[in-house]
Amino acid sequence: MSELARRVLFSVIAIPVAIGIAWLGGAWLATLLAVIAALGAWELFRIARASGVVPLDGAGIALAAAIPLAVHAYYLRVFAPRLGLLLALAAVVPLALFTAAIWMRGIGGRPLLAVAITTFGVLYTGGMLSFGYALRYHEYAIGDTARLAVVAFPLVLTWGTDIAAYFVGRALGRRKLIPSVSPGKTVAGAIGGLIAAVILAWIYVRWVLQPTALLAMRPAGIVLFGALVSVAAQVGDLAESLIKREAGVKDSSRLLPGHGGILDRFDSLLFVLPVAYLLLGWLLIPALR
Repeated sequence: MSELARRVLFSVIAIPVAIGIAWLGGAWLATLLAVIAALGAWELFRIARASGVVPLDGAGIALAAAIPLAVHAYYLRVFAPRLGLLLALAAVVPLALFTAAIWMRGIGGRPLLAVAITTFGVLYTGGMLSFGYALRYHEYAIGDTARLAVVAFPLVLTWGTDIAAYFVGRALGRRKLIPSVSPGKTVAGAIGGLIAAVILAWIYVRWVLQPTALLAMRPAGIVLFGALVSVAAQVGDLAESLIKREAGVKDSSRLLPGHGGILDRFDSLLFVLPVAYLLLGWLLIPALR
């Protein structure tokens, strides 16, 4: 089977499953995000080892998976009476990691770098992906259909940015964007992706968000949301490319047939999800009936 065939086959299977789990929400969605976060953290720590840093893999992977589950518990109000205790526990975790690194590895084991990359990996994967759960249960979305429409909004813009940047870049791209980080990215592709995201945002608000979620945005809000989500997606892609280039690896792993690794597929969303959550809380307004 060719690489393209594997990519298409995987997408045909994975996309309906992901949509179904997003529709179900709750523990199903939290578990999916926890698994993706754990695998993403494993890939990041693997890349770090290739660059000479040895993180605390086991603890980091477990903590990355725990964050979406903790967010799920918070939305169930399990931690509501003891939110202060939860925040204190989160603050103590890096200190515990640092203590463990010093005890187990000593100064020769570069404990500061080990704890820094472990903590970053936990927040970069589990922390950022948890905003997908927060989007699914955004306070403005009422009902499963509306919630699915809200969480799918930034995903559609991210995919649109990626596709448009690829084709516009191939057709019109001459000037490289940041060749030292990602030689394939062009200025024309970046602009094409941004324009496509703004157009898709207008279409999505008009034909999906308004009729299904009874939510809308003002024209300026649509432009701002589409543009900033596109920028976040492209910066996320470049950030992961920079991490891999520093370590001298091509793909984060080969876990996904035809797609590389988890970070290769979710790099843009790691930046998009928190940005989209913040912007939607500011820009969404009730749709006029």
